[in-house]
Amino acid sequence: MSTTVVVLLVLAGLSESAGRVLPLVARRPRLSPRLVAGLMVTGTVVEGTVIALWPLAAWTVADLVQPVVAPDAAPLPGTSGLAWTPALVAPLLLAAVLAFPLLGPFLHILLVAGVGAGLVGPLAAESGLGWWTTAGCIAVAGVGLAATVEVVRRLIARIIAGAREPEAIV
Repeated sequence: MSTTVVVLLVLAGLSESAGRVLPLVARRPRLSPRLVAGLMVTGTVVEGTVIALWPLAAWTVADLVQPVVAPDAAPLPGTSGLAWTPALVAPLLLAAVLAFPLLGPFLHILLVAGVGAGLVGPLAAESGLGWWTTAGCIAVAGVGLAATVEVVRRLIARIIAGAREPEAIV
């Protein structure tokens, strides 16, 4: 991965993280700056990693689907032939910036779908699958990653909330 792509992924992760943390800060203005900074850094790492893993997850889904859909096609190489390029990740950064204040989630979803459509061509060329099958692989990978992160986020929130509740006196 080039330095440009890494910087773009970090910026997209930071923007997505800010979109999650700033509403919390608005509802609870007495949060310590140290806690807010920690949440931002953690969110940046998590969101940036999820974005970076999207092509690899799509490659894995395509690898699982290929024997079923196209049994006569050549097997996929063991390593991912699909990777982010600055041209592919720049629209995703724009989507993250638009989602920053959580204004315009519909436009954000459209831009993410556009970025996913941009990944379809390279994955279809590498895998030998059709356009619609490849688009399905990319959608499944994106939704799967998003759902996984959301489940983990909610689980951690429940654990933290449970740890802060006072114990009942019996």
